Amino acid sequence: MSVPTTNLLLAALSSHVAHFLAPSLKRTVLFPHQVLFDVQELVRRVYFPVNVVASLRVSLLNGQTVETAMVGRDGVIGALAAFGAKHSSSRAVVQISGECLFSEVEAVRNAVVNVPELRSIIISHEQALLSHVHQSAACNATHNLESRLARRLLRAADLHGSNELRLTQEYLAEMLGARRTTVTLIAQRFQDAGMIKYARGRITICDPVKLQNAACECYRVIKSNYQALLPSPVAAPANRSWPQKEGAAREHSNVQPLGRF
Repeated sequence: MSVPTTNLLLAALSSHVAHFLAPSLKRTVLFPHQVLFDVQELVRRVYFPVNVVASLRVSLLNGQTVETAMVGRDGVIGALAAFGAKHSSSRAVVQISGECLFSEVEAVRNAVVNVPELRSIIISHEQALLSHVHQSAACNATHNLESRLARRLLRAADLHGSNELRLTQEYLAEMLGARRTTVTLIAQRFQDAGMIKYARGRITICDPVKLQNAACECYRVIKSNYQALLPSPVAAPANRSWPQKEGAAREHSNVQPLGRF
């Protein structure tokens, strides 16, 4: 699986939509554990992942964190703010570092108002994301840890655009609500079977077919829901680009501007 160069949702947009949205987009790098916005926090930016993967989470009173969904290169983070939802109902945290395009909410709101195609695509994405949340809840309640771990690794690879994932077993245990020792044992079985290999916070999927056989049905359901609701990427005209404005304000000190999209 090759490393992606663009967000698939943006790649599906026509030149007409790009005319409204592209001037407001900037490219940046996001890092693990970076918080994009928190629960009940004002959402100021909309993010279009290129190869970064973010986790949407809710926290319980006992301190436990529960992951409700993952968003990556086929999605958008914080888009509901463009429809008037100013505050987030979940915490968005980067789990796999990578590149991302972002825009201020006001610019996306203006594009949504003026371009029905963009409005329709974002609504479809939010439908797919809601379906993802529902499926994850059912999965966590009914499926065993082994199949859930396989599902999560496969989905992370899809969203990152690479079979090489920078994920620690400690982090996976936290997101799966399991003991680290249990996750380690399952990961060792996967490695012994030739499905994955792991070392020092890096997991590589060696045999996706075997791993899919170990995963629960939820992996295929979530993936097919996104494919059904979102349009396939179209070939962009040679002169289309998503420019980066000079002198853009940085939300985090470790966010670095990159070149043109």
